[in-house]
Amino acid sequence: MRLEAKPAPSLGVTLLFPLAAIAVTLVIISLLVLAAGASPFSVFYLVAKGAAGSQFALLETLTRATPLIFTGLAVAVAFRAKLWNIGAEAQLYIGGVVTVVLGTGALPLPSIILIPLIMLAAMAAGALLLLGPAFLKTRFGVDEVVTTLLLNFIVLLFVSMLLEGVLKDPMGLGWPQSSRVIADAQLPRVIQGKRLHFGFIIALVAAVAMWIVMKKTVLGYEMRAVGHNPEAARFAGIPVNRVLMKTALLSGGLAALAGFSEVAGLKGNLTLDLSPGFGYTGIVVAMLAMLNPLGVIASAIFVAGIFVGADAMSRTAGVPSYIAQVMVATSLLTMVVAILLTRFKVKWR
Repeated sequence: MRLEAKPAPSLGVTLLFPLAAIAVTLVIISLLVLAAGASPFSVFYLVAKGAAGSQFALLETLTRATPLIFTGLAVAVAFRAKLWNIGAEAQLYIGGVVTVVLGTGALPLPSIILIPLIMLAAMAAGALLLLGPAFLKTRFGVDEVVTTLLLNFIVLLFVSMLLEGVLKDPMGLGWPQSSRVIADAQLPRVIQGKRLHFGFIIALVAAVAMWIVMKKTVLGYEMRAVGHNPEAARFAGIPVNRVLMKTALLSGGLAALAGFSEVAGLKGNLTLDLSPGFGYTGIVVAMLAMLNPLGVIASAIFVAGIFVGADAMSRTAGVPSYIAQVMVATSLLTMVVAILLTRFKVKWR
């Protein structure tokens, strides 16, 4: 068996394979649900109802989707240039650390100045964190998959040290958590009394901005060229290493915004369980969106809806909520195959 590149696929073909991937995913999950002794139609209905069946459910889904949009964008931008950023989780936590350091009263500034300042500082911290692996890749050829992945564990241990030390809340009754950020450093709610905050609006703006960068700017063209064929890009005069460094700054900054939004918009303080794996799930989100920044919005809401809906479904149908993780993982695998078949055709010898 060998793969041959296809000519540029039509819009119909581009849409057909992802839809087929979704259908295959539903069939596989249906078989697992049947094995668990439940009705697939009932389970899918309960998941959809739990994700969007009421205002509360819908707002919870959008709240869960907010950090996934940021980490999905971070991965999509990096992967487009074939910079394999597996460290969005570390960049998220660094963004959370900076938010707590600057947002607990260290800067006596009005909210209209303090919030953008903290956001920019968090982005700078995440960008610099990914700059290290990018430099090792461009200067010494070190595999960034290894360095970014290991940074996740290093940063999590670093955060644990901070929460047991200088950042520990003296009023926290011994719990490893930071002090709460002051009111002027907190993102306002989109709807008063609900959990959805303005981090979701910032995420939508970031997605549109990244689409413009990728499609309408020289940097976006250079990133796509480097991702498609770095040697050809270098031959054409594109500074490949410089483009990768710029991509790292952009990707790391976007991932750090996830930590900023979770601390300043939702949690109010920093804890070790700030992220239940948003950085890793961002890879799934980006791949489901086929690395399209606008598609990241839809895929993040889809993935968030599965997790939120599965929690509600498990209480009613008696099917473990772990089915959500199986569904997301299966959809990723089928989508990867769909992307492969969109770009290549299989030839049997």
